Amino acid sequence: MLRAVSSSSLRKAAPTTLLAGRRLTVSLHSSLSSPRHLSTLSSTLRFSDEVKAALEQKKPLVALESTIISHGMPYPANFETAIAVEKVVRDNGAIPATIAILDGQIQIGLSQEQIRHLAKMGREAVKASRRDLAVVMAKKQTGATTVSATMLLAHRAGISVFATGGIGGVHRGYEETMDASADLTELGRTPVAVVCAGVKSILDIGRTLEFLETQGVTVATYGKTTDFPAFFTRTSGFQSMLNIETPKEAAELIAANHAIDLQSGIVIGVPIAKEDAMDDILVGEAINVAVKESSEQGIVGKESTPFLLKRVNELTGGNSLKSNIALVKQNASIAAKIAKDLAALVIITD
Repeated sequence: MLRAVSSSSLRKAAPTTLLAGRRLTVSLHSSLSSPRHLSTLSSTLRFSDEVKAALEQKKPLVALESTIISHGMPYPANFETAIAVEKVVRDNGAIPATIAILDGQIQIGLSQEQIRHLAKMGREAVKASRRDLAVVMAKKQTGATTVSATMLLAHRAGISVFATGGIGGVHRGYEETMDASADLTELGRTPVAVVCAGVKSILDIGRTLEFLETQGVTVATYGKTTDFPAFFTRTSGFQSMLNIETPKEAAELIAANHAIDLQSGIVIGVPIAKEDAMDDILVGEAINVAVKESSEQGIVGKESTPFLLKRVNELTGGNSLKSNIALVKQNASIAAKIAKDLAALVIITD
């Protein structure tokens, strides 16, 4: 059973709501991934053979972003991690669909050579959010998709589950810069479940959760508590609205979201494993230094997160990168299991 923080009525209503979701969602998912749907998108989206076959055969799929390849890690760690994450998805019963824009063409599912090419390009690739997609396409550029762009394109392709490291959020000092990630508004208007390690701890987590509440986004913690994770560390001091303990519960939540056509996303925050988590004080000090330096150097907008992550990794002697890689793999594993259970939901007739 899904456990909410304080609403007993929500707990009582959950089984009926989720049963209805199970009955309706498969019909929606089936129409999204039908051959006709693929045909209408063929001029805009290019599918790898593996992803196209998975969509046609209703196999479970997990979307993966590409900014983590180009901007999240140095080469060759970025290439090795991307390949390893795809393997984790396959090993857990789903098909990976890494999304990027290659020479102006949106690609759903990348080959190893395409991933290697993007990894070697690094920051030469455009960091493409929703606002950048049309520009990158029109200029026939190569772009790596952020969480917001990946969500949008995954939804267009009929993929309901997306695994990433951590979502963007409200930046520290928001009251002066008004700097908040496009990930948050995308979550408010695109019905994709994002499995992540919470909000990157370089951000203002409290304000980020308030922003998500305003956008109508369901935020859950995967595990036995409602403690919301903080990327490098297991807790942030803030609470999710409910916790989910199994992939099946997550799949039923996604099904219910689709059944009532909420048109908003879901954040499933997965705490980093204890053995991979960083010391709260150590990472906190590194983040404070990195944030101060970024402010002094006038680094804002979409360049701020890559700078902060890189600087934190330097300040922690490479330990934050190790944690980053570990949590991405864990998220991919759980996302694959959720996608598998979501695909297994069957239409229940009256």
